[in-house]
Formats: sequence, structure tokens, C-alpha cells
Amino acid sequence: MITIALGITLALVLGMVAQRLKLSPLVGYLIAGILAARPWWGVEVSKETVDLCSEFAVILLLFGVGLQFHIKDLVAVQKVAVPGALACITLMVGVGTLVFHFLGMEAGWDHSVMYGLCICVSSTVVLTRVLGDNRLLSTPVGHTALGWLVVEDIFTILLLVLLPAIFGGGNLLEAFFWMVVKLAILLVFVKYAGKFFISKILNRISRSNSNELFTLAVLVAALGIAVVSDRAFDASTEFGAFLSGMVLGQSKYAARAAGDALPMRDAFAVLFFLSIGMGFEFGGLVEHWPLALATLAACMLVKPLGAFCVVRLLGKSVRRSTMVGAALSQIGEFSFILAALIADRYHMLPPAATNVITGVAIISIVVNAACYRFVPAILDNLESRGMRISLPPDASVVPHPSEDRQRVIVVGYGPCGELVCDILSRQNFEVVVLEMNIDTVTRLTERGIPALYGDARLRPILTMAGAADAIGIIVTAPAAPAREIAAAARGINPRIRVMAHTAYIRNAQDLLADGAEATFSGESEAALAMATYILTQEGLTPEDARREGEAAKLRLFGETSVDQAEEDEA
Repeated sequence: MITIALGITLALVLGMVAQRLKLSPLVGYLIAGILAARPWWGVEVSKETVDLCSEFAVILLLFGVGLQFHIKDLVAVQKVAVPGALACITLMVGVGTLVFHFLGMEAGWDHSVMYGLCICVSSTVVLTRVLGDNRLLSTPVGHTALGWLVVEDIFTILLLVLLPAIFGGGNLLEAFFWMVVKLAILLVFVKYAGKFFISKILNRISRSNSNELFTLAVLVAALGIAVVSDRAFDASTEFGAFLSGMVLGQSKYAARAAGDALPMRDAFAVLFFLSIGMGFEFGGLVEHWPLALATLAACMLVKPLGAFCVVRLLGKSVRRSTMVGAALSQIGEFSFILAALIADRYHMLPPAATNVITGVAIISIVVNAACYRFVPAILDNLESRGMRISLPPDASVVPHPSEDRQRVIVVGYGPCGELVCDILSRQNFEVVVLEMNIDTVTRLTERGIPALYGDARLRPILTMAGAADAIGIIVTAPAAPAREIAAAARGINPRIRVMAHTAYIRNAQDLLADGAEATFSGESEAALAMATYILTQEGLTPEDARREGEAAKLRLFGETSVDQAEEDEA
């Protein structure tokens, strides 16, 4: 209890510090493990206790990966992600093998290959967090990077399955054959167990309205299939957990299972990173600094450069190639899992090698999380100087609007954007949609609605959408970078009116301060609607209630708020 209490307390404090410094909380967790293992606290810290919890965390981690794994996400970017990821995996295994063989601990080629395998994959947790913090998850960059990670995850899962056959002793071909047979039986077992057994149990439990039993059933599915795969089929518990996640992820209970399991996974993942930090020795990193420096260069220079070249050769823009490559310049949890498995269970890596991998992971995560947010700004600066960074989208330039129709650009075609487009179109406005979902663009184009696939922050995209002739641009997605879009649009057309939908009043106030024409905050609009309703129910006329709401809006936002009745009705 002292070990867990001390570890999670340090993780909480340092995780908060890391987040305040705009770094990933994982950095804080790793440093917390390093500090917790030191004899500064006057107590003996039990690393075995944390290791036991971390094994449970790994199972939940891979269960979560399987739960969120969708083949369609990979198919959407398969032409880039599959060849790109495979090429980079091959490159990193080769570089890692050479680095360890010539700078490592006088190890043979087989040990060197194992080292290369440990550093060839990036961190799903870190990359998702970095892309999310920079609002890139739903962009082409995010789709490509996540598809890339799906391929790396599949590679890692297959490696976890193959390791028992490779190091099991005896005839390798025979062991591989029986492994394939057992794996096929396991896949059939999991598929039908999920369809006829797990689904029926979850259906029965969901009708009982017991959240505790449903959460327990999800745990049973994750841990039960993981144990069965290890004991009965000689596959790893990690692979079994991934399979059970895939089964639940394809069912109608996926959303609820994710809601119940992922918070538990995150909590135990803290202990996983704590255990990694506890095993790190700074002195060992200094002792083997040539290996550490070369490994860091491979992860942060060779891999992103290789990813950039592959994506560029596949016909994508310099911007996307650069941002995908930069996002992949780190290693994380799967490197820890592979290194620990290969070192502890199969003794194919010395402890000093896993220590170097841990140190490189900590440094790469810190640098990647801290520096990635500057990449778009650097590319924007280069583009403003005349360099061609972005390729034009696969669509023709929108023609000039007719004399009797005024153009409005709508960014985002979700439920809010669709409603705005419908209203404006019925009033004879020419609406041009900018969307980051290529399927939505294709659907709109087939319906005859002008739509472009591209990032609304980029001036070339806005120019093709006709921003120079537009009277206004409406940002309907609350998660969109409205301030950057507004700045780019005003750079093309200083007279364009900028209207934005934001989730929070704080963001609306910032946009108005930047010169936006009008903002519509979910918080403020809901508050006004509720207050107006209660006032009219208590006898106030609708006109007086609306006037009270406008006065409140004026007090909140100042003179830039829409406060005239005619404009409000329009």
C-alpha cells in the first residue's frame, strides 16, 4: 500500500506539472517512477507490486487498443499508411540492429535484431495525445498518422504472438505450424464466444441496469480471454486481450464497454509507466551514452525523415509528410512491453539495453510533446514566404458568385453545418462547404453542393473556396481552430465577416477580441434559452424576455455582441 500510495501521489503531482508545462502527463508518470524507486522516502518500495499491477495495465491497454481498432480506419488511408509503416518498420529494425551491434554490449546479431524490433514502433498513447492537443485528430494528418499506428500495432501484436514460437525451443518450423493452428482455433473460439456467449451475457446484464455488473463483465471478457489464450493456446495474454477488445468493439456494446474499461485502463496505465520509471537508472544511460545517443537519433531523426520521404513519394504534400513524420518521432509503451518481455522472459536483451530504451523513450516523449505544436507555425511561415507546402485538393476552383447571389463559406458539415447550409441555400445564398472528411465531400459533390476537401486554416484552400468574393465565413464545428481560420480568411479578404460556433464562453470572448463578427457559444446560447423559457412561463412577454437576454449578452460580451432585434431575427 505504501508503494502504490507513494507512486500514484508522485504521479499525480508530476503529471499535473507536466501538463502545466504543456507536456504529456506520461512524462510526469515516468519521472515519478524514477523518484519513487529512490531511497529518499525512508521506506522500501516494492517494485514487484508495481510490476504485478503493470501486467494488469498492459492487458487493459491492449484491450483498449482492440476496442478502438476498426479496419475501416486503416482502409481509408491504406495507400499511405500500410506501405509507409512497413517501410519505416524495416528501416528502424535495420538501423536499430546496426546501432546495437556496433555500439551495444558486444551482443550477437540475434540480440541486435531484438533491440531493433523494440525501437521500431511509436507510442499510440503519446501520438494520440499530441494530435488531440493540436486539434489534428480529425484531419488528413491525423488520419494518416493513426492509420500508420494501426499497422505498427498489428505488427507488434503479431510479434507478441510469434515470440513464444521463436524462443520456444525445438524445431522452429514445427513450432510455427502448431502456433498457426492454435492461433486459428483461438480466433474462431473468440469470434463465436463473443457472438454467442459474451454478447448474450452483456445483453442480460445491461437489462438489469447494474453498472457494477456490466463493468465486471467487461473485465471478465478482457482477462478471461487473455488467460485462455495464454494457457490453452500458447499465445500471449496481450494478444488475447487485444482479441477480446476487437470482439467487443464490433458489438453494439462497444461504446459502453469503452466508457467502463478505458478509465480503468488509464488508471492502471499510470502504474505501468511507474514501473518503467522505477527500472530506469540514469547512471546506466550515462555509461552507455553512445548507444543511447545513436538510438535517440534513430528515433527522432531517422524515423521521421524516413516517414517524410515515404509519404512524399506516395504523392502527398510537404505539409502532410512533415507533420506525419514529426508525429512519429518518439517511442513509447509498446517499446517498453517488447523490451520487458524479451529481456525478462526470453533473456535476449541485457537489463542495460532496456534501461537505454526507457531513457530514450522519456527524452523522445518530452521533446515530441513540447516541440510538435511549433511544426504547423513553421510550415505556415514557409508557405507565406512563397514555398509550396500544401497540394491543392482534388477539386476545381469555385467559380465567382453570380450577381444575384452572395457567397458564404461554411466550415464543417456536421449537424450544425448542415442546418446552416439548408437555411442559407433556401434564402438564395451560394454556400461553399469546407470539410476534412473526404466521404462527406464526395457525398455533397454528388448532390451538387459545392464542397472542398481541405484545411480551412490554409490560405490556398480558402482561396479555392472563393474567400476573396465571400461576404462571410461560418465556423460551425466548435472544435475547429476558429482563430487561425479567421486570421487566414481576413488575410485574403479583410471585409469578410467571421462567425464561429464555440463550446465555451471563454473561447467566444477571445474570438470577439480578435475581431470576429459574431460568436455563438453553446454555454451562452443554452443559458439564454433556459432563462428566456422560465421568464415567459412566469408571465413575461417573449419580446421582453428576448430583450433581457440581449442585455445579458451585451453585459457578457460587450459592444461587439449582436444586440439589435433585426440582426437577431435575421
